[in-house]
Amino acid sequence: MSPQRGATAPEAPVSTMPFSRALNAGLRAALAADDHVLLMGEDIGRLGGVFRVTEGLQAEFGDRRVLDTPLAESGIVGTAIGLTMAGFRPVCEIQFDGFVFPAFDQITTQLAKLTNRHEGAISVPVVIRIPYGGHIGAVEHHQESPEAYFTHTPGLRVVSPSTPNDAYWMIQDAIASRDPVIFLEPKAKYWMKGEVDTSARALPLHASRLVRRGTDVTLVGHGAMVTTLLQAAALAESEGTSCEVVDLRSLSPVDYGPILDSVRRTGRMVYAQEAPGFTSLGSEIAATVMERAFFALEAPVLRVSGFDVPFPPAKLEGTYLPDADRILEAVDRTLAY
Repeated sequence: MSPQRGATAPEAPVSTMPFSRALNAGLRAALAADDHVLLMGEDIGRLGGVFRVTEGLQAEFGDRRVLDTPLAESGIVGTAIGLTMAGFRPVCEIQFDGFVFPAFDQITTQLAKLTNRHEGAISVPVVIRIPYGGHIGAVEHHQESPEAYFTHTPGLRVVSPSTPNDAYWMIQDAIASRDPVIFLEPKAKYWMKGEVDTSARALPLHASRLVRRGTDVTLVGHGAMVTTLLQAAALAESEGTSCEVVDLRSLSPVDYGPILDSVRRTGRMVYAQEAPGFTSLGSEIAATVMERAFFALEAPVLRVSGFDVPFPPAKLEGTYLPDADRILEAVDRTLAY
């Protein structure tokens, strides 16, 4: 490692940093560890990305490894597919969630299927980073929750960290994966600070995590919604209800172990998500829990989600997005059974 790179490394194994800086540190570690890793996307080099996740990386690793691309998402992903066949590990940034759809064909008909098409003879280790979700007061195409499109597509791995520590480790694990990974970054979390332990990863990439213990109701979610669930659990506790909270972390594949263990203890479950509810990830989680833990349930699994309409203008996002009050209403309904 060069002196320049070494100078940017954290001095202590545990430090406090924002979610975006944790991602930056994780990308830096992956670039330093493997010369085949490269970053590509719109304005990620000199500018450092809209959310400054890649800030400073082009200056450190050069413009042949941190590439500013044309504004053409299909071209970005298509080029990444070609690069991975040449032995590289490209990490693509989609500037905003709503901009991923021009690349949807490349992702779902090429990237997701190439390994199967070649009967496992090749791998396509492409990571596609997508800032997603609401809470930033943005306009149309800049606030979406497209996770169900990708979890529905066989051949893709889909993950979403909710803490800076997970952001640091999960981006490195995604880059190291032999399979294509859709890496969903909750925009609402970019400025949230938390401890990052750079000495050891806490969990594997595709493990869900129990983040709060409780006895009465299991609350499950992913991304920015985990913070809202914890807020709801704290409010419920003040009213005498004990809520357990599980962070999904991996959306495909799903690690059901901690979820089912929790539901078998509490007998009740509420799933919350920003995405619309119809044919969503929450629908799949609820159905699977009903199938695999039916006799432990004291009430149906309930879902709290965004409404089945396009994401509204910024002034209405507070009405559209699930908040602690809507989650507590679902908690009250499940306890009433």
